Amino acid sequence: MVDYHAANQSYQYGPSSAGNGAGGGGSMGDYMAQEDDWDRDLLLDPAWEKQQRKAETAANRICKVLAVNQENEHLMEDYEKLASDLLEWIRRTIPWLEDRVPQKTIQEMQQKLEDFRDYRRVHKPPKVQEKCQLEINFNTLQTKLRLSNRPAFMPSEGKMVSDINNGWQHLEQAEKGYEEWLLNEIRRLERLDHLAEKFRQKASIHEAWTDGKEAMLKHRDYETATLSDIKALIRKHEAFESDLAAHQDRVEQIAAIAQELNELDYYDSHNVNTRCQKICDQWDALGSLTHSRREALEKTEKQLEAIDQLHLEYAKRAAPFNNWMESAMEDLQDMFIVHTIEEIEGLISAHDQFKSTLPDADREREAILAIHKEAQRIAESNHIKLSGSNPYTTVTPQIINSKWEKVQQLVPKRDHALLEEQSKQQSNEHLRRQFASQANVVGPWIQTKMEEIGRISIEMNGTLEDQLSHLKQYERSIVDYKPNLDLLEQQHQLIQEALIFDNKHTNYTMEHIRVGWEQLLTTIARTINEVENQILTRDAKGISQEQMQEFRASFNHFDKDHGGALGPEEFKACLISLGYDVENDRQGDAEFNRIMSLVDPNHSGLVTFQAFIDFMSRETTDTDTADQVIASFKVLAGDKNFITAEELRRELPPDQAEYCIARMAPYQGPDAVPGALDYKSFSTALYGESDL
Repeated sequence: MVDYHAANQSYQYGPSSAGNGAGGGGSMGDYMAQEDDWDRDLLLDPAWEKQQRKAETAANRICKVLAVNQENEHLMEDYEKLASDLLEWIRRTIPWLEDRVPQKTIQEMQQKLEDFRDYRRVHKPPKVQEKCQLEINFNTLQTKLRLSNRPAFMPSEGKMVSDINNGWQHLEQAEKGYEEWLLNEIRRLERLDHLAEKFRQKASIHEAWTDGKEAMLKHRDYETATLSDIKALIRKHEAFESDLAAHQDRVEQIAAIAQELNELDYYDSHNVNTRCQKICDQWDALGSLTHSRREALEKTEKQLEAIDQLHLEYAKRAAPFNNWMESAMEDLQDMFIVHTIEEIEGLISAHDQFKSTLPDADREREAILAIHKEAQRIAESNHIKLSGSNPYTTVTPQIINSKWEKVQQLVPKRDHALLEEQSKQQSNEHLRRQFASQANVVGPWIQTKMEEIGRISIEMNGTLEDQLSHLKQYERSIVDYKPNLDLLEQQHQLIQEALIFDNKHTNYTMEHIRVGWEQLLTTIARTINEVENQILTRDAKGISQEQMQEFRASFNHFDKDHGGALGPEEFKACLISLGYDVENDRQGDAEFNRIMSLVDPNHSGLVTFQAFIDFMSRETTDTDTADQVIASFKVLAGDKNFITAEELRRELPPDQAEYCIARMAPYQGPDAVPGALDYKSFSTALYGESDL
C-alpha cells in the first residue's frame, strides 16, 4: 500500500497546518478565530489531534486523485483535437487523389504530376509525423489510465487509432492509384501525339497523291483518241492500277491509326474520323472509277501498236521505285519514342540496314534513267517526235532525281536524330544505374534495422533502461542515415524529370523506400514508447527487474510467431502456465472472459506485452479504489453522507475544491441540507463505475 501521507507532505491544507501559527493554510485558522468559545484545552486532546491527521490524510488522497484525473482529461482533449485535424486533412486529400479527370495535353498532366510530387515531398511528411505522435500520445494516455486504475480512454466516434489507420490506408491506396494513373495518362498522351502526327503525315501524303485522280479517271478522252492513243491510255491505266495497289497499304495504315486513336480516346477524334472517312470514301470511289475506266478502254480495238516498250518498262520500274523512295522519306522523317537503350539500338540497327540497301537502290535508279535515255536515243535516231512526257507514268527522271536527292539529305539527319536519342538513353541508363546502386544499399539497410529493432523488442538483454538506451542509439543512427535517403530522393527526382518509367537494375522503387523509411521511423518511435511505458509501469507498480524478465520470458514463450502480441488461445495457455484457473469449463471461461476484458478492452483479439504486464502488476500490487476515495470524503464530511462547498474549500486546495464543487451532483437523501453535495456518485464516476 502506498503511503499517501508521506507522498503528499507538501499539501498541508488541513486543520493541523493551521495550528502551526500565523503562516498556516488559513482556512482552519479562520475557523478557529470565528469560534472563540471553543475550549482551548481541546487542542491538547489526543483524540482531536488524531482526527485532524486523519482528515489531512484524506484530503491529500483526494488531491492526488483529482490531479491525476485533471491531467488525464487534458491528454484526452489533446488527442481529440489532433485526431480531428488529421482526419480532416485525410478527408480533404483523398478526393483530390481520387480525381481521375484526364487532361488533353502532356503539359497539363505533367503539371498534375508535379503537384503530386510537391504533395509527397512537402505536405505529407508532417502528417506522417502527426500520425506517429498521435499513436504515441494514445498509448501513453492508456498507460497512465491503467496505472491510475482508471477506465481505458475511448475516443469519440470515428476517432479511434484504428479509424485513423483505416483513413491513412485509404489515403495511401488512393495515392498509389493516383501516381499510376498519372504515369499511364502521360504515356497515353505521348502515344496519342505520336499517332496523331503520324496520321496527319500519312493522310497529307495520301491526299496529295489522290489530288486530281478522280477527274483523271472520269475523263472521257478515249472517245476521240486515235487507236495508238487508246493503246497508250490502256498502258497508262495499267500503270495507275499498279500505283493504286501500291497505295492500298497506306490507306489501311491510315484507317488503323484512326482506329487506335479512337480506342485511346483521342480528344480530337471527331476531326480524325471525319478525315479518315473522307479518305476511305474517296478510295472506294477511286476503285469504282478505276474499274469503270478499264472496262471502257478494253472495248477499244487495236491497243498494241506504237507502244514504246521502253516507256512501259520505265513506268513499271519507276512506279515501285518511286513508291520505295516515298516510303523511305516517310520512314526517315517518322517520329519515334523509345524508353530504353535497347530500343534505340534496335532503331539504329534498322537504320544501318536501310543504309546498306542504298547502293542497290542507286543502281536501280541508274538503270531506270538508262531506260529513259535509251527511249530518247531511239526516238531521235528514227526521227520520232515525242510529246515530251511518258504516257504511262507521271514519274519523270527529274522527280526520281529530286526524291533521290531528298533521301540522301534525310539519311544524315536521321543519323543525327538517332545518335542524339542514343546519347539521351545512355544518360537515362546512367541515372537508372545510379539510382539502383543507392537503392540496393538503402533498401536492405532499412530491412536490417527493422529486423534488429524487432529482436530488441522481444529479447530480454539487460534492464529496461539498457533496452531504452539501445533503442535510442538506433534512433540516432536512423536519423543520421537520413542524408542517404535525401540523396536517393534527388536521384529519383532526376529520373522523374527524365520521364524514366522503369528500372531493371533494382527491385526497389522510391515508393518502396519511402514506405519502408516511414515504417522504420514509426516502429522505432513506437518501440521506444513501449519500453518507456514498461518502465513507467514497473516504477509505479514496484515491479523488480527479475519480475519484469519473468513476465517477458512467459510472454515470449507463448508468442510463437514473435509478433509482439498473444492471441486468445496463446494468452489462455500463458495464464494456465502461471497458475490461473481458466480451463475450458464454465467457471474457467467466465474467469478468462473477465481477464480478457481487462487486457483487451477494445476487443481487438490481441494482448500486447504492455497489457500483459499491466495485468500481472495489477494482480500483485494495490491501487486506489472508489471505496477508498468515498471513505476519504466521508472523513472530510465528518461521517455525513454528503459534503458542503464550505467543507471542500476548507479542506482542499482552491483549484481542486472548485473542481469538485463544479462536478458533484446535489445530494438527494432525506438528511440533505441546502447546498449538500453527493460525494459518493462523484467518487464512483472517477473510476468509471458511473457517469460523472
